[in-house]
Amino acid sequence: MSFSIAGKTAIVTGAAHGIGLAIGRLFADKGANVMFADMDEDRLREELGEAVEEGNIRYFAGDLREKLTIANLLSATIDAFDQVDILVNASRQVLVSDPLNPDDDAMETMLQQNLLTALRVSQTVAKRMIKQAEEPEGPRGGAIVNLSSIAARRTHPDLMGFSVATAALDQMTRSMAVALAPHGIRVNALAFGSVMSSSLKETLRDNSDFREDIEDHTPLSRIAPPSELAEAVQYLACDASSFMTGQIVTVDGGRTLLDPVAAPAH
Repeated sequence: MSFSIAGKTAIVTGAAHGIGLAIGRLFADKGANVMFADMDEDRLREELGEAVEEGNIRYFAGDLREKLTIANLLSATIDAFDQVDILVNASRQVLVSDPLNPDDDAMETMLQQNLLTALRVSQTVAKRMIKQAEEPEGPRGGAIVNLSSIAARRTHPDLMGFSVATAALDQMTRSMAVALAPHGIRVNALAFGSVMSSSLKETLRDNSDFREDIEDHTPLSRIAPPSELAEAVQYLACDASSFMTGQIVTVDGGRTLLDPVAAPAH
């Protein structure tokens, strides 16, 4: 099987920063057509520069919590590249929450940002993938990759909202995998930890002592750059993983093999 994604079209959400940006750049470097999607239009323009509207890169700015925005994202992708073969739900948010405060709305925010948005984008894109397969000589199937977290299986009181949302995302991944399997669409997730996401970088900026704690509790003794996670995403998106669906693949340098890290940093 081939690891190539050349010629395929991918939508990557959360693509203006950190891991989403790294995934989009890797995919574009590997020859895929990439629609970088994010709310932060200024950052998209800054990061993509003159590559925008040239060759295999486009960007879309909008709030994907809105259903109309999701529809417009798909339309923009089809207008630019005619089809969509890969969706990477990399848009995510990490907030601390107080599990004993009934007025804390972090749980609702985490479910909206980390679960419901990914679900609605997946549903919209999957319908297009199914329609494409019905067209003469149209591509059959597709791949959806969700970015989850080891927080789904590791407990820290300050991360209750995020943990619940990512655990729900894992189950959504399994359920969507079964529902879409008859159409040849695969759905998998990457649960990561000890990777330098935008949220972790910001946390370490304010809490420098967390870095040593994370490295001490990661068997490979380091925090991985986003590019390493991006390569794992490529694997789940390409034909080399054609018999994988509904799987939650852990990429964490072995962190979940040890006791939970005390610091609420993911």
